[in-house]
Order: sequence, then structure tokens, then C-alpha cells
Amino acid sequence: MSKVAEIVVSHLNIYPVKSLAGISVDVSKVDAMGLHYDRRWMLVSPDGLFLSQRKVPRMALINTALDDQGQLTLSMKGKKDHTVPLVDNNSKTKRVRIWNDELDVPVVSKDSDAWLSSALGVECQLVYIPDNVVRQCDTDYAKEGDRTGFSDGFPMLLISEESLNDLNSHLKQKGETAVEMRRFRPNIVVTGCEPYAEDNWQVFKIADLHMRGVKPCSRCILTTVDPDKGERSGAEPLATLKEYRQEGNKVLFGMNVIPQTLGEIKVGDFLKLAD
Repeated sequence: MSKVAEIVVSHLNIYPVKSLAGISVDVSKVDAMGLHYDRRWMLVSPDGLFLSQRKVPRMALINTALDDQGQLTLSMKGKKDHTVPLVDNNSKTKRVRIWNDELDVPVVSKDSDAWLSSALGVECQLVYIPDNVVRQCDTDYAKEGDRTGFSDGFPMLLISEESLNDLNSHLKQKGETAVEMRRFRPNIVVTGCEPYAEDNWQVFKIADLHMRGVKPCSRCILTTVDPDKGERSGAEPLATLKEYRQEGNKVLFGMNVIPQTLGEIKVGDFLKLAD
């Protein structure tokens, strides 16, 4: 095992809108739903079912930006930028479904719906999860009161650079092209450990924040979407991961994390494992 002082946060990423492009940041607040602003917005079909790159790979082509007040701007090549209105108490709500969870959340605006539907060629609506809407994490792994926003299941995802390097070495041996970390959409990237060491990090601290690793992340076809092209690039890297990272019917890469205390995290912070 690496020395504690060698494990350091190398990148932080937030994804304001589920399955749209993310934002690299140097510092972020950590709230009850994970990194501040992460996956607080989501696209849904007219009947309320969540949309992702699994079914709409073009979602990867929409970029996101946030100003100091947390106002979201969307951009896409060939389209005029769109600033998303802030929701308020008068916003209309909609019953939406994300995996097995159903929530009543505000619909942002008809203008945002029109911009996104045009950009993707798919009729959709943009919804937002405010602080007063609680989405409980799976209690098979989490404690009562642990919550998340519109992530697949848990507030944060952590992956080490060493794990990605090892995957790329397997791809190279097969004559396949290396992939970037963007394929896996982690919030926290660390370096200074052995490949897949994060699989076993159940209790740890980053700076002064206590965190809990609850379960390795099960990967899907979203990892095969080329984030620069907004289309699937074939079977990789999922096919290679299946060769050596499959347990049962799940392919594992990265660790789902729940914060136990709130505060701030920044690039350069050290990760300390529990004694």
C-alpha cells in the first residue's frame, strides 16, 4: 500500500446536468448531495423518464458552465449559448423517474426545453433538484439519510489515475486506443496509489472531510461514448474491462463515495486512509 502522504487529489469534476459535459474545477464545496452543483439538473422525456448518454450519446456534445451565483449556461457548436433560468417557488413541478426512484421536482423553463430538444433532436425537458427534495441512496449500501442528486445512485465517484493507466495498458496490448478519464465521469481523481486500490477504501479523509466508500461502481455502455464525437466508438473500453474487472454480471471501475462531513475539497488535498 502506498504511503498516506502520497495519495493526492489531482482533478475535481462536476457535471451540473446529468450526462452533459462536465467542468473541471480546482476547488469545490461538498454538500449533502456531493460536490456543489453536481448533477442538480437532469433531462427527462415528456413522460418523465430520465435521459442519459446511454440512449442519447449526443448529450456529450453539450457543454456546461456556471457563474459565481450558480447560474447555468449551456453551449454547443453551431448553436447560440443558452442561459438557464433559476428555478423559484413558482416553478411548475413534474413527477420524474430515475432508475427506481420517483421524485416531484421543478421544471426549469420552456425556453430551456426548446433549446435542448433542438440541440439533441429529442423532445425533452430540463428539471432541477432543490435542497428540499431528498433522494435517499440505496439503503443496501448507504445509511438512512444519505442522499444524492441526479447521479445514478451515490453522491460522488472516485477513480485513481493508476487504475486508468492500467486499463490503458490492457487496451494498448490489444492494439486498441487509450481512453481518457472523461469516459468514466468521476468527481474526484487521485494519484499515488496502486491500480484499483480505491476498491478497498471504505473509510478515509480528504483534507478534513470524512468520506465513506460504499461500493465499487458498475459500468455500462456509457463508457463507450466518445465525448468529443457524441457517438459510440465501439465496444471499448467496456469489452476490455469485462476481461479482468467483471464480478458476477457487473463490470467494476471506480468507487462510489458518500461524504460524512461537509466542507471544501481542492486539487492538491491529501487522502488519508483510516488506520
